Amino acid sequence: MGYEEAGRDRSAEPSSGVPAAVLENVFDDPTHGDPGRDRIGVQVSWELALLAAVAAVGWLLWQEDQTALRADNLRTLLVDAVGLGLLALAAGLSLRTAAPNLAVGPVAVATALHYAEQGDRGLPASVGPAVAVAALGGLALALAVVVLHVPGWAASLAGAAGVVVFIERRSAPVLVQGDYDPGRSAGYLFAGFAAVAALGGLFGAIRAIRRLVGRYRPIADPARRRGAVAAVVTAVALVCSTVLAALAGVLVAANHSGSVAEPGSVAPTSGLDWTVLAIGVALLAGTSAYGRRGGVFGTVLAVSLVTVFQAYAPERGWTLSTWAVGGAALGVGLLVTRLVETFGRPRPDNTEPPEPVTDGAISTGWTMPQSQSVGNWPPTLPTPAAPQPVDPWRDPRWEDSPRRWDADER
Repeated sequence: MGYEEAGRDRSAEPSSGVPAAVLENVFDDPTHGDPGRDRIGVQVSWELALLAAVAAVGWLLWQEDQTALRADNLRTLLVDAVGLGLLALAAGLSLRTAAPNLAVGPVAVATALHYAEQGDRGLPASVGPAVAVAALGGLALALAVVVLHVPGWAASLAGAAGVVVFIERRSAPVLVQGDYDPGRSAGYLFAGFAAVAALGGLFGAIRAIRRLVGRYRPIADPARRRGAVAAVVTAVALVCSTVLAALAGVLVAANHSGSVAEPGSVAPTSGLDWTVLAIGVALLAGTSAYGRRGGVFGTVLAVSLVTVFQAYAPERGWTLSTWAVGGAALGVGLLVTRLVETFGRPRPDNTEPPEPVTDGAISTGWTMPQSQSVGNWPPTLPTPAAPQPVDPWRDPRWEDSPRRWDADER
């Protein structure tokens, strides 16, 4: 089954008439992109707003209960943030490739239940098989999405239904059997999560990588295939997304938080509320729901904001479920998507030429200076003068050639 690339045989973007070689340097999508480069000012502005919100909610929590940000409570809070952060990374990665993975929540709950049952066998023996199964499940999901070329949300929703069937085999909460305490390395876990999220955002800000990751994003007809490269990138993203969700489930169970019925146990819920929360946090971080566009530090800030708020709400006597927090984050995230898509695309009046490829001190570059007006090209040649009529009786040959009658006289 082949992968056609929309507009593969076109040498220029229809509305611009610019050669394809120039489009490769100017457009994010050379075939159907907007001329110019994406603007990241809206991402920076929104991340500054998130930073201010984190500081404000953190200060409110400190005013209510200073012990919530100290010692064991702080370590528990950091591990909660890492667990939610891995889920947000999983959702954000699939969103950047325009194939949202709605199975991240059920996968996290299923992995948490598996770890709760098998944790006494040791961390490698209990986590290794769960991660391997998650990778295989992600691969099956990826093949369904890219081979059949169906929307990622639909295929992952079908996969989530299968995972929920596995979860519903348990009718009661499962006590955690393992003794792994992630709180002992909470600082390192949070630093590692923050580094991965920030580095991923920095790489995603590079034009070539952003264009590569977002190749699966529909351009004209969503049912048209976007090429083999887009299929491979999307498949890798879906596999990594599922594995990250499985690792998040391990942290949720080991930290005795998240989807719990009582301390030290994991409740067999559907996990779809965690999917809503994960996608809501990813959108709140500045990731576009349409794919490709996203921020740099937004995931770390959005995860920190939601985690601190979930710790602050009980201090005020508010009872908020995961559905409520996830729905609110999702609603605000959709507004952020509209801001990102409106103010993040290239300027409509952008007429800047592509940057020249210079070769240092040898010359000024490969680009040639623009010539003057070529409206009268090719130039008009001067009109030759009309030829003068020639008198045949004055032709020199009548004077130079021998006359026949003279020869007869001789």
